[in-house]
Amino acid sequence: MLNLFNIMEGCEGLEPIIAILKIVLNIIQIAIPILLILFGTLDLGKAVISNDEKEIKGAISKLIKRALMALAVFFVVFFVKLVFSWIGRASKAGDDSNIQEYNWWSCWDETTV
Repeated sequence: MLNLFNIMEGCEGLEPIIAILKIVLNIIQIAIPILLILFGTLDLGKAVISNDEKEIKGAISKLIKRALMALAVFFVVFFVKLVFSWIGRASKAGDDSNIQEYNWWSCWDETTV
């Protein structure tokens, strides 16, 4: 029978997958909030240049919403990483009722991008 925990323990063959996941999560956590705030600022700049009070108020509310979305994206990724680190460090009872540590999170920590 194939034991997933033994595969994860060795980290063999997982380095490219983990490296890609790290890059994607970093892009999500850093680039998306920056882009959201940048686009909100550009909308606000256009509204200020147009000198329309109604358009400025709409752009301000849009900027605030985008800033809140940027914070939400940043912290959702952070909390997902945190929860998975807790799960990855969890213990599992072995067949002989001894507690064995299956720490697949160490594969994540050891893999460099």
